[in-house]
Amino acid sequence: MQTSRLEHDFLGERAIPTDVYYGIQTLRALENFDITGIPLRSEPLFVQALAYVKKAAALANRDLGVLDPTIAECIVRACDRVAAGEFDSQFTTDMIQGGAGTSVNMNANEVIANVALELMGKQKGEYQFCHPNNHVNCSQSTNDAYPTAFRIALNNKLVGYSQALGQLADAFAEKGVEFRNVLKMGRTQLQDAVPMSMGDEFQAFATNLREELLRIEDSRSLISEINMGATAIGTRVNAPAGYAEIVTEHLRTITGLDLILAGDLIEATYDTGAYVQLSGVLKRTAVKLSKICNDLRLLSSGPRTGINEINLPPLQPGSSIMPGKVNPVVPEVVNQTAFYVIGADLTVTMAAEAGQLQLNVMEPVISFALFTSISYLTRACHTLREKCVVGITANKEHAERLVRNSVGIVTQLNPVLGYETAAEIAKEALRTGKSVYEVAVTERQLLTQAKWDEIFTFENLIRPHFIQ
Repeated sequence: MQTSRLEHDFLGERAIPTDVYYGIQTLRALENFDITGIPLRSEPLFVQALAYVKKAAALANRDLGVLDPTIAECIVRACDRVAAGEFDSQFTTDMIQGGAGTSVNMNANEVIANVALELMGKQKGEYQFCHPNNHVNCSQSTNDAYPTAFRIALNNKLVGYSQALGQLADAFAEKGVEFRNVLKMGRTQLQDAVPMSMGDEFQAFATNLREELLRIEDSRSLISEINMGATAIGTRVNAPAGYAEIVTEHLRTITGLDLILAGDLIEATYDTGAYVQLSGVLKRTAVKLSKICNDLRLLSSGPRTGINEINLPPLQPGSSIMPGKVNPVVPEVVNQTAFYVIGADLTVTMAAEAGQLQLNVMEPVISFALFTSISYLTRACHTLREKCVVGITANKEHAERLVRNSVGIVTQLNPVLGYETAAEIAKEALRTGKSVYEVAVTERQLLTQAKWDEIFTFENLIRPHFIQ
């Protein structure tokens, strides 16, 4: 049996295995770009988005009479099958590559062309009937097809990320309700500050993360502007009149996204500002997640010699030498994920800056950085919620005991005794090891027992109101 077919491009001929749907340009990319070892199929939403773009182009070209309706119909059917994931294994090019994404675009063109050929009853490689460039890539360039597919995929990938982040915020909010009557010490600069509710502390975590959901939506609106129809540099060369508008409308219908055709296609073809902003949003969220995980590690530190106000779920032994040690492994892994995302943001920044003249050829590394960052953050949110936050418990009695023994509660006396007197009480308490109560009430008799009881009720400590 024949095990290969001959294909050619302007560089020469190559043998292509008969069982694969990609062609000669994809083969060259496989040989030239062995960088990450992560193929295009690792981002199925990107593969799906490429199929959407090619389907919309075929429909627009059919509508404008530049593509035979029969060929267009077979391309559309092939795109539907590719979008459904039937041919993900054929998308083999490395995620980081030279050529501004041309290898990705041609990988899609060749696979779709060969699937369409089979639908016509032809053999793979019989491109005279359906050609990767002449038909599947009709009225397109990599420079509009690739970024348009990239933006569609980003939009869809951000949906899952937003859901994961929202669920994590909800989990913190639920703990906020559960811990609303747990009295604890607030701290600034790692020093005792004033009392607060542990519920308020966890509710603040939820609020902190929910702010990021709004920023994600802002970024989604920016990446909904596309340059489809710009072709090579934004001049619409080789595209029929009206194509850009028609293909955009088809894409809106196919994807269900509120896609907008850029007003200045030349600017839109080289501009990567929307990616920089999205990357910045991801970095901002990573920073917040890392800060929250730092807090969880501190609050659970000990158990005998640390703060120990909360308990994290014990997941695995923490040492190969120290028996009984359990580490905060989930916050630790989320910290590390955040560090990666923060680093990836610099990659996006440098790649965006490196664009010259009418095209930014560094978009493949931008796509790799953003896709991986979104994937990692999504998994980190799921992991933090499922394996840590939902199982957190409070050491209520211990937390309250720390408050009662703290010198920090002297702040509550400022409105009654004044700052200077309160400071003297604090200094004396720290010097002698006595409690604020012993110094202020028992020894110096600056307050009556009744006034002390009024100021230091549980309710006033946890939800303070002004007392003179």
